[in-house]
Amino acid sequence: MEKELQKRIISSIIIIPLSLFFIIKGSAFFVIFLIILFFIASFEWFKMAKKKELKFFGIFFLLLSFYSVYLIRDRSLFEFIMILTICITTDLGGYVFGKTFKGPKLVNISPNKTYSGVVGGFLMSIIVAYLLDSNFNSYFQESQKFFDDLYFILAVFLVSSVSQIGDLIISFFKRLSNIKDTGNIFPGHGGLLDRIDGMIFVFPFVLIITKIF
Repeated sequence: MEKELQKRIISSIIIIPLSLFFIIKGSAFFVIFLIILFFIASFEWFKMAKKKELKFFGIFFLLLSFYSVYLIRDRSLFEFIMILTICITTDLGGYVFGKTFKGPKLVNISPNKTYSGVVGGFLMSIIVAYLLDSNFNSYFQESQKFFDDLYFILAVFLVSSVSQIGDLIISFFKRLSNIKDTGNIFPGHGGLLDRIDGMIFVFPFVLIITKIF
């Protein structure tokens, strides 16, 4: 665990600042960044999916997903960073709690997923999202807190749940293809789809829910 965690930390030191640059910069910089990520994710999916129908359905879904990412970033930088934070801390909490406390496995399609990891993902995402919303909202010139206090836990829980479900869906397809990672672009992290598996489901979900309600 320690060696794997070290690789993840070193990769994250490079990945996170670079990603934040394009996210905060916005405009054409962010669009170019998204296009590059879309092509990398599409390549990994095309290589992983076995059936022709799945290949093209997956590419179409990724196109819609990345477009929803663009729309949410264009709508609100703080909303975008909040969603991103919940997804990242859900993944990190699941990894740390799962490796530390272990316990019963969640499902067979993803043997590394445990119930303790699920709980850890929820807890870490709620705590970090609350701290972000309480302490940094004013820097983004938002007039109100992103979450109404009454719905805070429910909102984070829903986003975190969709993120974890997305993780399981990609794990299912990896299992079908008999591979551990979708790629090896990020040392300690695997491929791009391994890192954004939850996000590609979360952003369309949030966009649809916010449009409806």
